[in-house]
Amino acid sequence: QERLVESGGDFVLPWGSLRLSCSASGFTLDTHSIGWFRRAPGKHGEGVSCINSSDGRTYYADSVKGRFTISRDNAENTVYLQMNSLNPEDRAVYYCARGPRRCGDLWYTTWGYDVWGQGTRVTVSS
Repeated sequence: QERLVESGGDFVLPWGSLRLSCSASGFTLDTHSIGWFRRAPGKHGEGVSCINSSDGRTYYADSVKGRFTISRDNAENTVYLQMNSLNPEDRAVYYCARGPRRCGDLWYTTWGYDVWGQGTRVTVSS
């Protein structure tokens, strides 16, 4: 079965850092983009970042640009999201999702993603 599993979510202090992992099984990431999304309590889901399969081009929401970095390790069949300078607004459940070969113009929406992980919770609080 094709699956994505997120890990790395934790409780962290403001200004702290976390690295989330998105591990694929049942398929390889080489022909897929991977997007990161988050949903905070009482808020709509938000596209956080996306990475292309072939050229590795990356995309970021304005809210995380300069603080978050998406990357991939094809040997490990894993995509990462390095999150720095975290603040309480980053508190959410983070999901990764499988997309087409490249992140589309609407990468930040859920449209076009066909496999989703179960989510990993990030709590930013003092």
